[in-house]
Amino acid sequence: MTKREVDVPPAVREQIDKTVEEIDARLATEETAAVVGEVLADLFGDSEEYGRYQRGESLPSMTRMRVQSYDPRNALVETEHWAEQELAKLRESKCLRYLWAGFDQSPLSNNVAFALPFRQMLADHLFADAGENLRLFSGIKIQCGHNIEMGDNTVIHNDVLLDDRGKLTIGDRVSVADNAHIHTHAHDTVDQTDVTTYETILEDDVRLGYGSMISAGCRIGENAMIGADAKPLGDVPAHHIAAGSPAKSVKIKPGWESVAADLGPLEDNRESRRLNREFPEPYEEYDEFNRSLSPPGEG
Repeated sequence: MTKREVDVPPAVREQIDKTVEEIDARLATEETAAVVGEVLADLFGDSEEYGRYQRGESLPSMTRMRVQSYDPRNALVETEHWAEQELAKLRESKCLRYLWAGFDQSPLSNNVAFALPFRQMLADHLFADAGENLRLFSGIKIQCGHNIEMGDNTVIHNDVLLDDRGKLTIGDRVSVADNAHIHTHAHDTVDQTDVTTYETILEDDVRLGYGSMISAGCRIGENAMIGADAKPLGDVPAHHIAAGSPAKSVKIKPGWESVAADLGPLEDNRESRRLNREFPEPYEEYDEFNRSLSPPGEG
């Protein structure tokens, strides 16, 4: 696609750079949760009320609920229940994801001149490894954040799920279209509370089409393309185009035939990328469904 090079006025660009740099420096040197609370309150025009809350002044009940929720320490998110995650890392990443999600609900997120460098800065703090020149658009849902490695010049479009309950490795120059889902964990078919985590890999120059879904443990090879709404259940070879549900390799990208593997069924190597299931600290277990899973006549 041919794009036009445009930018906001120089004075606005200077203010954007200054604002992002200030928040970046604060996140690097101050308590993350405290910075997140103050930034979110400012984003939504609630700095005065948030200051009153911090000083312990009297506030109407709903106002207090609203402003205290800017501090991520006062909120519970679903990922905190996941016992295989190290709680200290999870709670640190939770603060950054909380700011990311809150920012996406603000009017300022519609200004890509600010939103793209702001999310790049957050990714630098949140991801295990964040490349340069990332273009991360609105509505991206990140499960943990600290289990993501992402290369340079990668584009993640709107409303994409980056599930990194396991490990998610994304290469350079990858393009992920709107509404794609990339998974790193799977549930047992009988006991859905039994979760297995995997490493899922998108190699360099991969393209995922609109609404595609990458199953946990898949490896999408270099320069491969996944069609819109396609759902691969195995590895896609380099330079191949996969389409359908379950996806099949339907074509080799023109010009790459001499270095690409022959067309054929997708090899299912997901089990080779199963991660060891470890629980890093004691926890209190509960079953949210409260069901008996014994087959008839056995329990």
